[in-house]
Amino acid sequence: MITNTKPIKRIAIYGKGGIGKSTISANLSAALSERGLKVMQIGCDPKADSTMYLAREKVPTVLNVLKEKKNAIQLSDFVKEGFNGVLCVEVGGPTPGVGCAGQGIIAAFQQMKKLNAIETYQPDVVIYDVLGDVVCGGFAVPLRDGYAEDVYIISSGERMSLYAAYNISRAVQNFRSRGYATLKGLIFNSKGGENEVQRVHEALEEIGTNLFHKFPRDPVVQQCEKEKKTVIEGAPNSKLANEYRELARKVMEQ
Repeated sequence: MITNTKPIKRIAIYGKGGIGKSTISANLSAALSERGLKVMQIGCDPKADSTMYLAREKVPTVLNVLKEKKNAIQLSDFVKEGFNGVLCVEVGGPTPGVGCAGQGIIAAFQQMKKLNAIETYQPDVVIYDVLGDVVCGGFAVPLRDGYAEDVYIISSGERMSLYAAYNISRAVQNFRSRGYATLKGLIFNSKGGENEVQRVHEALEEIGTNLFHKFPRDPVVQQCEKEKKTVIEGAPNSKLANEYRELARKVMEQ
């Protein structure tokens, strides 16, 4: 009989595409695993690259496996173990130009629920890495139905990134009124642009949240990604790796 099936943390990480969301999500997962926690990271982007540097390879997507195997699908077909035991899942998406990515996320989540993915693997922490350019339909699923309880938005100081953060915040607030997930803060991923820090601080009030953590621009990210590794694995003694560990500590103490 399976017991204690509810994760102690259910986290959704949103942000504009290309903002470093998956890099931070993967390193957060790795840092949490170092703390002795069993972590499952679920990539909710049609590009299916959220867990690439944890698994060191492309993970078969739920939608592709479902298309190929239909009713014969098993959890082991798409749940793959990565760095330090992190469980890696990629939702995937439809063929480009055909079908709706949001509907694909809904179908994939339904399939994981049908197969009792969370109950079977019993992770301590589940991280949903979600594309945040548009928060509607399937992309809003982690905000509702009890999937995530804590939401973090990742943004640089670029105007379009901050604009996406504002839209994500509005969506979270709308769902919060129905008793769903809570916005815990903004994670500032610096691009090093002029007046970037000032723009972020000025935007916080409008976005309606606090600055939860700041990451400096650091070339060690690109160096590790060339080796298909997270910073936690590829440069464990670096200052940036310690920043990810600090983020993990703060997330768990929320």
